[in-house]
Amino acid sequence: MCPYHVVTIMTKQNLSNAKSCVNPTMFMVEKPPPPPSPPQPRGSYINNISRKTLVEINGEPRIMKSWVDSMRASSPTHHMSANLYEDKTSWMVHHPSAVDMFEDIISVSKGKKIVMFLDYDGTLSPIVDDPDQAFMSHDMRGTVRKLARYFPTAIVSGRCIDKVYNFVQLAELYYAGSHGMDIKGPSKGSKYSKKGTQAVLYQPASKFLPMIVEVYKELLDKTKSIEGVRVENNKFCVSVHFRCVDEKKWGELSQQVRLVLKEYPKLKLCQGRKVLEIRPIIKWDKGKALQFLLQSLGYAKCNDVFPIYIGDDRTDEDAFKVLRERRQGLGILVSKTPKDTHASYSLQEPSEVRIFKHLSKVH
Repeated sequence: MCPYHVVTIMTKQNLSNAKSCVNPTMFMVEKPPPPPSPPQPRGSYINNISRKTLVEINGEPRIMKSWVDSMRASSPTHHMSANLYEDKTSWMVHHPSAVDMFEDIISVSKGKKIVMFLDYDGTLSPIVDDPDQAFMSHDMRGTVRKLARYFPTAIVSGRCIDKVYNFVQLAELYYAGSHGMDIKGPSKGSKYSKKGTQAVLYQPASKFLPMIVEVYKELLDKTKSIEGVRVENNKFCVSVHFRCVDEKKWGELSQQVRLVLKEYPKLKLCQGRKVLEIRPIIKWDKGKALQFLLQSLGYAKCNDVFPIYIGDDRTDEDAFKVLRERRQGLGILVSKTPKDTHASYSLQEPSEVRIFKHLSKVH
């Protein structure tokens, strides 16, 4: 039994006033049936370049009139259904605040081996217009460093490892970059890494690297005339950010991206938060990365492991779903607006994601 068992969520609020009103085992049962209105999409996988676009939303194929429609659907400011829930209060019944529920989290995690998984953008740092300026605060870095002293801790990001490491600057963490397609163990300072463990743990998409470089260069050229677009090489995937692109130009942008993608049938286009991402067609995502890291830590078949995953993006839904299927641990969605999600709890924004307040020992 692990000697450390208590984790709480630190915020600017007074945690002593936190309320407990939901069964502490709520996240270990199946997700309650969704309301009848259509949910907001968690992600789109686009492998069709016709005028009408076939996308995958919440596991079901749907037809959208154009790529622009799917780009709108991926934006937090555009909702496929304004009536996802009657109001935020009813959504919070299904996904209560992790702050208000921290006593229940403490109770159900008691005596279990906690493993922490954290997204970066929108979770440890605020979402910003320029992805190169997504710096985390010194306080946040301090809390993550403190957390890693007690629990195995991993950053799981869509960015390449080098970029996210430059932001976090903590050698004692596990890093899963490019949506889990590049996984490395701690380089120093972690008591959870095994002796002789190589820095690089797994790279399931290595053979695609030359192809990714080609696509990156082509996209830079094809989109250079579109003001505000940012093309980012994340090693095992290419990210096309359109957060600063005039919506009137989205159609032109999507056309240029699909023209490039047409020549690469072994790549797929996925949608995230104001970003189009080109990835290899392999069965790998943040959920698979979570499972791989648990296995690497020796917890794959462990009944008393308690993984906690905190993230804000639809790509994090793959990890939330894995935790529900395992019936272990919990997922926490960082979002100010109601979204259809596999997460059990919610937080409003990165300023609330102050992990690690109190640890105690089990005797």
